[in-house]
Amino acid sequence: MKNILVLCTGNSCRSIIGEALINHLGKGQFKAFSAGSFPTGEVNPYALQTLENHGIPTNGYSSQSWDEFADKKIDIVITVCDNAAGETCPVYLNSAIKTHWGLPDPAQVTGSEEAIKEAFENTYSALKAHIEKMLALPLSDLSDQEISEVLTMIGEQDG
Repeated sequence: MKNILVLCTGNSCRSIIGEALINHLGKGQFKAFSAGSFPTGEVNPYALQTLENHGIPTNGYSSQSWDEFADKKIDIVITVCDNAAGETCPVYLNSAIKTHWGLPDPAQVTGSEEAIKEAFENTYSALKAHIEKMLALPLSDLSDQEISEVLTMIGEQDG
């Protein structure tokens, strides 16, 4: 089983949704975690509501620093925000396969409750599409370089 760390600067929305989806859809194949370089310290309630709306358990998620994973073997790092993609990852992640799946931050959406919920739903849908494509890959048949390339291609596609 491969360990995946989903990174975002604040670790409150996109990375939490990504962690939950990978653990839900990739059960037995992947174990996902999420973290941030500058975590907000709380999970956005709209992220949890979006997961609940899709029948995905929401227990146990927290906004935490990537430093929490210094002692954990991480096989794949997926950044989901452009800020995190541009940051230098901690040394302990140097051997991990890295890819970027940049998505707009739904927490930045303002306006009506409907507009905010739609932004979170769009994030969920895009991540779900990316993760389903990842799960369809014959990862055990690919080199680390090939995995990195194909995951990057997935991130460049629209959900």
